[in-house]
Amino acid sequence: MKQLTRAVLFSAFLFMAFPITALAQSAGQPDNLAIVKTMYDDFGKGNVPGVLAVIDPKAEWFEAENFIYWEGKPFIGPNAIVNGVFAKIGGEWDYWKLEDLQLFQMTNGMVLGTGRYQAKYKKNGAVIDAQFAHVFTLKDRKVIKFQQYTDTKQVSEAIKK
Repeated sequence: MKQLTRAVLFSAFLFMAFPITALAQSAGQPDNLAIVKTMYDDFGKGNVPGVLAVIDPKAEWFEAENFIYWEGKPFIGPNAIVNGVFAKIGGEWDYWKLEDLQLFQMTNGMVLGTGRYQAKYKKNGAVIDAQFAHVFTLKDRKVIKFQQYTDTKQVSEAIKK
């Protein structure tokens, strides 16, 4: 009983101490949620090498259909992801923040991240506040697949202003 009480108290502490909500931890996959959380933290700090360290060399990165960086097919591997997505975000936006982030452990090595993009486009000062969902698939502690879902219309309209 003491161990259960300690576990409950520790879980409550973690829930209050960290801004990301981690729910539905699945047996056998406890590290996937932590890996994705660290990935988001590194992205927020601009630590691109930290983000890339957990992406498999053959990872498939799918931007949402009709998103401004969608090329009709996935980006394959870290270099393609950097050049096709990260470098463009860094070059074209004054800031690109992920707010209200929540993470959910799913089955089959998957983690769901939900929240809002808040960003400002450099060329015209247009601001977005768009919902997103990210689905990560991990294998052997590496991201092997990413799928983005977001309000593509809002982002497209912002860059046209």
